[in-house]
Amino acid sequence: MLFGLLILLLCADLPATPALDWPRAEPGEVGIDAAKLEALRQTLADSRTTALLVVRRGKIVLEWYAPGHNALRKQGTASLAKAVVGGVSLMLAMDQGLIRPDDLASRYISSWRDDPRKSRIQIQHLATHTSGIEDAEQDGLAHDRLPGWKGAFWRRDPDPFSIALRDAPALFAPGTEYAYSTPGMAALAYAVTASLKGSPQPDIKELLRVRVMEPLGVAEPEWSIGYGRSYELGGLQIYANWGGGAFTPRAVAAVGALMLERGTRQGRLLIARRVVEEGLRPAGLPDSKEKYAPTSGLGWWLNANGAWPEVPRDAFAGAGAGHQFLLVVPSLDLIVVRNGQALNPEARARAFWEALATRLMQPLMDAIVDRAPYPPSQVVETVEFEPAASIRCEAIDSDNWPITWAADGEQYASYGDGWGFEPRTERKLSMGFARISGQADDFRGVNIRSETGERAGDGARGLKASGMILVKGRLYMWVRNAGNAELWVSHDMAKSWKTCFKFQESFGSPSFLNFGRDYSGARDGYVYTYSQQGGSAYESDNGLLLVRVPVERVEERSAWEFFSGLDASAGRPVWTADLSHRHDVFRYPWNCQRVDAVYHPGLKRFLLALGYGHTGGWGLYEAPEPWGPWATVFHTANWGLGGTHGYRLPAKWIGSDGAMVLIFSGVKPYDAFCVRRMVLKRRAARTARCALPTAHCPLRTAHCALPTAHCPLTTDD
Repeated sequence: MLFGLLILLLCADLPATPALDWPRAEPGEVGIDAAKLEALRQTLADSRTTALLVVRRGKIVLEWYAPGHNALRKQGTASLAKAVVGGVSLMLAMDQGLIRPDDLASRYISSWRDDPRKSRIQIQHLATHTSGIEDAEQDGLAHDRLPGWKGAFWRRDPDPFSIALRDAPALFAPGTEYAYSTPGMAALAYAVTASLKGSPQPDIKELLRVRVMEPLGVAEPEWSIGYGRSYELGGLQIYANWGGGAFTPRAVAAVGALMLERGTRQGRLLIARRVVEEGLRPAGLPDSKEKYAPTSGLGWWLNANGAWPEVPRDAFAGAGAGHQFLLVVPSLDLIVVRNGQALNPEARARAFWEALATRLMQPLMDAIVDRAPYPPSQVVETVEFEPAASIRCEAIDSDNWPITWAADGEQYASYGDGWGFEPRTERKLSMGFARISGQADDFRGVNIRSETGERAGDGARGLKASGMILVKGRLYMWVRNAGNAELWVSHDMAKSWKTCFKFQESFGSPSFLNFGRDYSGARDGYVYTYSQQGGSAYESDNGLLLVRVPVERVEERSAWEFFSGLDASAGRPVWTADLSHRHDVFRYPWNCQRVDAVYHPGLKRFLLALGYGHTGGWGLYEAPEPWGPWATVFHTANWGLGGTHGYRLPAKWIGSDGAMVLIFSGVKPYDAFCVRRMVLKRRAARTARCALPTAHCPLRTAHCALPTAHCPLTTDD
C-alpha cells in the first residue's frame, strides 16, 4: 500500500497522456518483494538517483522522484540516446528498406569511398562500436579540456558530424576489435539521415516523432534529442544520436515497451517485428572485455552473453554516463528506468557496468520472487511428475500429437514428421493420423490412413495439425503451416477430410479447448480456440489469442468471434467479429508459442499448457474461465529433458484425484508420442479475509466470498 500511496502523492496533479498512463499495482501483486524493492529504492536514492521507474506485467509498481523532479520533468539521457535515438532510428530506416546493417557506410558517406579502412566499414560496425573509428576521449580529461579534433567534436565546432567523418581516424580494420566510439555513432547518424533523403520524414527527429513518439502518446514536451538542435551538412538536417537527449522516465519506458512488444504497442504495429528482432540480436562481432560488459545489438546492449549473471539472457538495455539506464527483460515482463548521477563516483570509468550490475540489477533480481508471468495458483499447490525413467515413448520419430476424446471412448490424434505407430507407414508424413485405445498405463496406438488428409514435407514445409476436437461426432482439426491456420473437418474419424476456411492473419498454431468426451463436458454452447498471436508456429510471440464459435456453426468462418478484452465495469468478456479488435487473453512476452488447453472437471479449472519454444521451457496455467484470470501451476525455463515441445493435455486421462497425463515430443530420445504421468496437488482449504478495502476487492463481504484466485491479496484469519 505504501508504494501505491507514494506514487499517487507524487503524481496526483500531473497530467498523463493515455499511452503513458500505465495502471498501477502493489509490488506483491506482480511477484515483487515490496520490502526488497523499497530497500533498493532507498539505496539508489542515497546514490544520487533522481528518478526510478519500475513497470512489471504492464503496471507501474514503483515511480519515485527526488525533490525537484517529477514525472513530467525530462532527464538527460547521455549515451542512453545511443539506444532510444540511434538504435530506434536505425530500425525505422531499416523498416522502410532504406538501409541495411551490412551496407557499406560509404554508400551514404561518399568521402569514405577512397579510404582504405573507412571504405570497408559497415553500418553494423558503427552501431556496435567495432568500426575502428577512434573515440573522442583521452586520458580521462573533461570534454572541455580535450585537445584537437576531440575537443572540437564535443564543442560541436563547427559541427560534430564533419569532424567525426573527416578527422576521426580508423585505428583498426572494421569488425576485428571492439572499441567504444561516439564519433562512430555520429557517423551512423549521418548515414541514417542520408538514407532518409527524399522520404516523408527526412531527418531523425521527424522520423521518431511521426513513427514512434506520437503513436506512443509521448507529447513533444516529454522528449528532445540532439542537444536541442540540428546541424546542416550536405543538404541534410542531422541530429546527434549518441547523447544530448532529454526524456521523461515514462517516455523512455514507452520506448522500452515498444521494443519489449517487438514493434507493436497497444495493438498497433509501429516497426516490423523482424526489424526489431534484428536490432536486438547479437551482432556476432567483438565485445568489450570489461567485467559485466554486455554484448552488442544495433545500438542496444544485450545480456545474451550472460554478462549480468542474475538477469535473464533475453534482457537488453540502453545506458549512458551517470548511469542513465533503461533495462528491459521480456521473460520477466519488466521495464526499469533509472536517472541521476553516477552510482560509483569514486570508481574508474571502466567499472561502469559493474556498478549497474551490482548496485541495481542484482538487488532488483533478488526482489523478484515470482519469475512466472502470472501469480502462483491458489488452487494447485504443486505438480509432481513421475521420474523421467518412467516416461513411455511410442511412435518413435513422430512428434506433435494434438489429441481429442471421442464418444466411442477412443482418442484420435495427429502426428507430424514421422511414420506413426507400429507398423509404420511406408513413407514419412508431415501430417498423419492415429487412434489411441486404452488408459495411460496400457494404451495402444494404431495408424489411420487418409488419402485426403495425409501430407508430406519436413518442418515448416509440410502441413501439420495443431489442434483437434470432437463435437457431436464431427472431428475438427486446425492445420498450420498453410500460410496461416486452416480448419478441416472429418465425418468418418480421420479417414477423409475437407477444408472449411482459413484465417488470414495471426493464429499461426491454434489449438482447441477440449471438454471431456465428445465435448460432453462443455459448460456453454461454444467451441473455444487458443493460438499464439503471430502467423508462425516456429516463432514465439508476446501473447495468446482466444476465439469462439457456436457449437452448431463451427464450420462457418463468419460465426467465429474474437476475444477483445474484459468489460471494465463487470469484468465480463467482450467479443467481436472484427479480427483487428482482438486482444491477448494471455501474455508472456517473447515466450508464447504452441499451446494446448483442457477443462479439468475435478479442479473445476481450465488448464493451459504453453510451450515457450523448443528448448524445454514451458508452463502450466489454470483459470476459472477460458479468459482467465490466469495463475501459474508450473513454470520452467528448462525441465531437464533437452529440447522438448508440443505439450498436450489429454482429457481422457484426467483422474478425479488430480492425477493426469502429459503428452509431449522433442529431440531424441523424445521424438515420439511421450507419456509422462503427473499429479496436481490441491492446496489445503483455508479461510481468508481480504487485506484490502472493499474498493480493491468488491466481490466480498466481511470475508472473501470467492476463491482467493479472484482476490489474491488476502490474509489468513
